[in-house]
Amino acid sequence: MFTKRTDLALEARELWQESAEKTTRLRGVKAAKHKREGYPVTRVDILDPEGERALGKPRGSYLTIDLTSFWRRGADFFPRAVRAVGSELRELLPPEGPVLVVGLGNRAMTPDAVGPLTLEHLLITRHLISAMPRQFSGFRPVAAFRTGVLGTTGVESAEAVRGLVEQVHPSLVIAIDALASRRCQRVCATVQLSNTGIVPGSGVGNHRWALDQKTLGVPVFSIGIPTVVDAATLAADLLEEQGLAVEESQLRRGRAKPMMVTPRDIDAQVRDLAKVVGYGINWALQDLEIDEITALLA
Repeated sequence: MFTKRTDLALEARELWQESAEKTTRLRGVKAAKHKREGYPVTRVDILDPEGERALGKPRGSYLTIDLTSFWRRGADFFPRAVRAVGSELRELLPPEGPVLVVGLGNRAMTPDAVGPLTLEHLLITRHLISAMPRQFSGFRPVAAFRTGVLGTTGVESAEAVRGLVEQVHPSLVIAIDALASRRCQRVCATVQLSNTGIVPGSGVGNHRWALDQKTLGVPVFSIGIPTVVDAATLAADLLEEQGLAVEESQLRRGRAKPMMVTPRDIDAQVRDLAKVVGYGINWALQDLEIDEITALLA
């Protein structure tokens, strides 16, 4: 049978449950749900090697924030989304120490531009604290880096970030990238946070070297937004809804390369969510209100 593609731990758990017998218990994985600022949050903890094998993901915590109602533009939809992302991220991160935020992806390819666009809404403070320590003593040191992509730089993202980590000496790295979802309704409607690192380019099917504690020497936390769905995965789900099962060879027949599906207004959606994530990182790292963040960014 066809193996469906997703970068979301929540969906990997769903796929395992669909393929297993109803009486089978998923060992090594714990899941829980709650709400933050009115937005549903699903936490999936992979606890041991058995859980890693079942979901195909490294051991750690994965939080998926459902921002579907964000697009209804209800009361305080933006501040609530920022506080939801920022609060969940703050609980994952160590409370102190300098931070390096890495924007992964290709600024010239809209579905892959989440990382670079997010950095436009980030408060960069490392240089200010060094230059004016008394005035900025209350801020956490934050530096940012846009990696670019191998095709235009000739340098692997992991290589560039590792070199920068050796010079800047952050206590942790936050990496932001685009992801692939299994479901169209989760595209640009969810944010996944994790403490396990990330593989750059995974969202657009261009897997590179991993950014994690093993490769960088410091804890790596990731923020991902699903911006695409694999066309074959989408087709398989639609056929299964009709009670049909299709082999992978049938789904990919006539196409030498995989195809990705993305919304027609992906540019507007990515810009809005990049702002939410950027503000959310500021909320998590600095003791500031949203209007203060806006004033400082201006």
